[in-house]
Amino acid sequence: MSKKTLVVGASLKPNRYSNIAINRLVSNQHEVVAFGLRGGTVAGVEIDTELKPYSDIDTVTLYLNPQRQVEYYDYIISLNPKRVIFNPGTENPELYKRLDAANIESEVACTLVLLSTNQY
Repeated sequence: MSKKTLVVGASLKPNRYSNIAINRLVSNQHEVVAFGLRGGTVAGVEIDTELKPYSDIDTVTLYLNPQRQVEYYDYIISLNPKRVIFNPGTENPELYKRLDAANIESEVACTLVLLSTNQY
C-alpha cells in the first residue's frame, strides 16, 4: 500500500540520506513529494522550494536538525499527516509534544531501515 510521503530537507546530493530516501521510497512505489532549499529533481520527484498545501500526506520524514525544524512546526501540523518520522539527528522533544497535541504520531526511526525491513 502506497503511503504518500513528504520528505522535508530534501537534497540533490546523491550521498545525502534524504536523497537516498527519495530513491528508495520511489522504488518501493510510495508517492513522494519533497521540500528543500534548492529545487531540482530526484528519482522523478520535483523538490519544491516553497511550502505547498499538500493533501493526503500519510508520512512526513524529516532530514532537518531540530533548530532548523522550528520554522516548519505549524506547516507540518497543518498537513495533518498520520505520522512524522524523526530520522537520526532530527530528534526533537518540543516537536513531539506539539504533534501529540495535534494527534499526530511521532516515530523516532530511520526511513531507510523501515523500508529495508518492510516496516514502513
